[in-house]
Amino acid sequence: MRKLLSVVMLAIAVLAFSWTRPALAGDADNGAKIFSNSCAACHIGGGNVIMANKNLKKEALDKYAMNSLEAITKQVYNGKNAMPAFGGRLNPQEIEDVATYVLEKSEKGW
Repeated sequence: MRKLLSVVMLAIAVLAFSWTRPALAGDADNGAKIFSNSCAACHIGGGNVIMANKNLKKEALDKYAMNSLEAITKQVYNGKNAMPAFGGRLNPQEIEDVATYVLEKSEKGW
């Protein structure tokens, strides 16, 4: 009985520590407004005027492992190569909203 109780307690502990909360999606409507004001100059219609192959279309997001909220949020926040960082210009919620918008648009085909 004692061994069974130990196994059950261990299982509960493992589950408790491995449980992760699902990522909350941002507000795509707000993301569309922010995208229009802050991103569309370079990414009009899901494209990329500076590096055409690094666009926001589903195939490119999949190819470059940018097909998640976390990946897009990190890229927008920190910037990379020709893309400037928006971490100082947009707050975390606005960045999440933009990421949600980009993912939704990429799924629908811009």
